Amino acid sequence: MTRNSRLSQAARSFPPFVQIVLLRTMGAILLLWLALAGVQVTAQPAQHIQASLYAQSEAPKPGEKTRLAIRMIPEQGWHGYWINPGDSGLSVDAEWHLPEGVHAGPLEHPAPALLELAGLASYVHEGAFSLLADLEIDDSIVPGTSLPISVDLSWLACSDALCVPERATLQLALTTGDGAASPEHRSLFSAAEAALPSVAAQGSLRAADSRWSFVISGAEGLDANRALLFPQESGWFEAGARQHVTRQPDGTIKVEVAAAGPAPAAPFAGVMADGHRSVAITNVKLDLAENPLAIAESESAPDAAAPAESIPAAMASPDPATPTTGDMPALWVALAGAVLGGLLLNLMPCVFPILSLKALSLTKAGVDRRAAKVEGIAYFAGSVATTFALGAILVSARLLGHDIGWSFQLQNPHIILLLMLLSLAIALNLAGLFEIRGISIAHRAMAAPGWPGAFGTGALAALIATPCSGPFMGVALGAALVLPAPEALTVFAGLGIGMALPFLAIAFIPALQRLLPKPGAWMETFRRMLALPMLLTTIGLAWVLGRQSGVDGLSLGLLLSALAGVGLWWAGLRQNRGRSAGAALLPVAAALLLAVGLDLPRPALAAPSNADANVEPFSEERLAELQTEGQPVFVDMTADWCLVCQVNQRVAIDRPDTRAAFEKGGVVTLVGDWTQGDPAITRFLASRGRNSIPYYLFVTPSGEVRELPQILTSDLLVRQTISSSGPSY
Repeated sequence: MTRNSRLSQAARSFPPFVQIVLLRTMGAILLLWLALAGVQVTAQPAQHIQASLYAQSEAPKPGEKTRLAIRMIPEQGWHGYWINPGDSGLSVDAEWHLPEGVHAGPLEHPAPALLELAGLASYVHEGAFSLLADLEIDDSIVPGTSLPISVDLSWLACSDALCVPERATLQLALTTGDGAASPEHRSLFSAAEAALPSVAAQGSLRAADSRWSFVISGAEGLDANRALLFPQESGWFEAGARQHVTRQPDGTIKVEVAAAGPAPAAPFAGVMADGHRSVAITNVKLDLAENPLAIAESESAPDAAAPAESIPAAMASPDPATPTTGDMPALWVALAGAVLGGLLLNLMPCVFPILSLKALSLTKAGVDRRAAKVEGIAYFAGSVATTFALGAILVSARLLGHDIGWSFQLQNPHIILLLMLLSLAIALNLAGLFEIRGISIAHRAMAAPGWPGAFGTGALAALIATPCSGPFMGVALGAALVLPAPEALTVFAGLGIGMALPFLAIAFIPALQRLLPKPGAWMETFRRMLALPMLLTTIGLAWVLGRQSGVDGLSLGLLLSALAGVGLWWAGLRQNRGRSAGAALLPVAAALLLAVGLDLPRPALAAPSNADANVEPFSEERLAELQTEGQPVFVDMTADWCLVCQVNQRVAIDRPDTRAAFEKGGVVTLVGDWTQGDPAITRFLASRGRNSIPYYLFVTPSGEVRELPQILTSDLLVRQTISSSGPSY
């Protein structure tokens, strides 16, 4: 935000051809470093679910079977899908490449869990899981024969906010032998076999009043209060349909559920699970007598019974439901949030001075209605173009597989240093040290009020206002993660629209212009006063630079600021004498080039502090561990460059009453520092449907995860602690 404006302003003191060269050069530098900032923070693992292949015996015996296991390990917050994925998803598909005389059976899945999210119900595997398959070796293969085994896998990895198609090719080198089991893999295969559903003895199926009634025997070990029935094939009932499960006096389990339509032709097969134990249900035929849901094909359907040793997972997978790719209501909600969030960004101390001066410039003599409209449209275009460009970089990087979030440019200390120099230049200009056409509001009319200055000012305001997300913005920018690229870019453009709306309204509505104070000598004093928030912005950016690059980096930043300040002071002296700034701006250009070209040091890692034992660095593994232990947790996603984060820290989090409540309630605070970019934090935010900060969670001892607002108060945090601790607090 500060940057484009500052460069456009400073460049206007040069001859026209120099202005063009300087503006385009510095614009290219800015875009280059925005891109580099994204690249530096985007490193991530290739897969969200890691897959590996194991053989029960590395020396399988000809004429016999051995087992293969595909181990799938998702990242925290991610999941894979069962054979029938439910309303949306894609199961694991395997294409085997085997030597002649070797055959692989279908993949056998452990029991799934029901996941309901955003009105969709899916059958998923939560946490690590293993898929088993039989490998049969013909007896014609002689012992000692090499057996190269390869499988091409494809699957869909999803979190609560993202779904990513993934692939892997896994290989094994086996040699026929005595069939002895590999001892190092014994525990893996034992656990995988134990996770498979056991085979239920039998079941029956009836229909009445558009409802299925399943009666399952052989499931005595299941908890009927927690058990759910999962159909192997879609078409029987909706994945999210409410199931009424009861234990009958004879020990059988009865499941009643609304039918999705006529009965499929094939007999019912599926799994019943209670979260701990599971049973497979195969070849359950519909009782055709007095069943209105039966279809004619059922009478002639073949008896497709599965083998006795098989489980439902061993049957052919149905076609998965295709995930939706667009949701217009969601787009409109996200767009409205972006516009409202952009409106509120105008109140930030680094934006308000610029907006105020541009608005007051329309009250000056010589600005007619047509010129005001031109400036309003240009300011609007500059703001939207900047947020759109930042969004395009973000969306492009994510499509290429990088982990990157909103305000990614501020995770690069070079960008922080450039913004620091630009905000200093604006502050010195507002203080009257020198003049820059386009923003200056001296007692005389602005020298060049046309559209270029307004466009640059709008771009400047948008760039410097985007470090943090405020109210309405978090959900809006999070929605951009899951929307298709065109709709996501619309949301980012909406942010710029919201920022530009106040000035656009003033430019087009004369009644609003008349509400503004009349021009006069007071405006010069007001201008000087507005230099203060810009100086505070400069100081804040210097503090962030010190956090990112240590004392050496901060010292370098202050040295370059002094160099730029001397150049601007010299330019002001020349202007006061009626001369062109000319060579006086060379120190400024040198400071900018050095800010881009010099390597900034990284701060030395500080030793861990034991000042507060209940404050720890964030990691998803630690969060899961604390949840398992029943420990209350406060998750604080923050960054040094986030203004709202720092305000919340001082007025809500780091308060005596909050600290006392956390200590009494045993709350562990996990701090996720996103200052320099952290792919793990970016992925966690994405899994929660966010790509911006601040972001806060409170996890109760029972494991309930509560999302807190972006504006915190101490009372809110104390109430969360008390309500989660109960009477023992």
